[in-house]
Amino acid sequence: MDEHPLARPAPALRPYVSAYAGYRQAGVPPGRHRGLPSPRLTLIFTLDEPLTLAGHPDPGQAPGTYGALLGGLHTRPALITHRGRQSGIQVGLHPLGARALLGPPAGELASLDLPADVVLGRQGTDVGERLRTARSWSERFALLDDFLLRRLSLGPDGPGAAPEVVRAWRLLAQSRGTATVATLAEDIGWSTRHLTARFRQETGLTPKTAARVIRFDRARRLLGAAARTGTPPPLAHLAVRCGYFDQAHLARDFRSLAGCPPSQWLAEEFRNVQAPGDAIEEC
Repeated sequence: MDEHPLARPAPALRPYVSAYAGYRQAGVPPGRHRGLPSPRLTLIFTLDEPLTLAGHPDPGQAPGTYGALLGGLHTRPALITHRGRQSGIQVGLHPLGARALLGPPAGELASLDLPADVVLGRQGTDVGERLRTARSWSERFALLDDFLLRRLSLGPDGPGAAPEVVRAWRLLAQSRGTATVATLAEDIGWSTRHLTARFRQETGLTPKTAARVIRFDRARRLLGAAARTGTPPPLAHLAVRCGYFDQAHLARDFRSLAGCPPSQWLAEEFRNVQAPGDAIEEC
């Protein structure tokens, strides 16, 4: 069994939630998956067996198992292991929507992996139980829509993110991580120092680090999509497309954020893909 259904959230949720990604695998070899840094918080509800984390983005956190997990923005991979079976739904949450859906700002969750009910309370426990008894993926996605719409209707306890921080994030996203901190500060009328402090307080990352994560996330998605076709692109071409100075810059960022070079990540994540050696050669 190897199921990977995807769904978009209800229209009212799309400013806050990027996608629902279901997964159910059984009868596959035991393995390890890297939960890589991305510009989205991660909410996971498991369906059968719990999620086992052998390593967290924060190395000070002890390994553990989770029925439902909420992870903040991070710059190191989480290491997830399984024994040949795994199932659940992963929800991508926009960091500037954290207050509306979760309560606390994303900055308070940075680099943390928490049992989801620590933040979501009994509501999170209840929806997790309903997801496990649902009979189809469409029913599960509808349950998530209903749950998150109810969370959204409650609204945040305090004020939302500053408009200047929202503007800075949007500019970073529109530039695909290539806008400089100086450019962002000039646009919104803040000093770079003030912008960096307020941006990190809200999201958990500085603007410069957020730009790195956005670029990296795009690069690894393009690399993964190409790997599924059996034709990973040369890193030099990928570097130019994703706004890196050169191939060496991309390779360094990949090692830093993924904890391994691109060739190793491809080998671990796409075991059935035999890529030409020169297509993934690192500097």
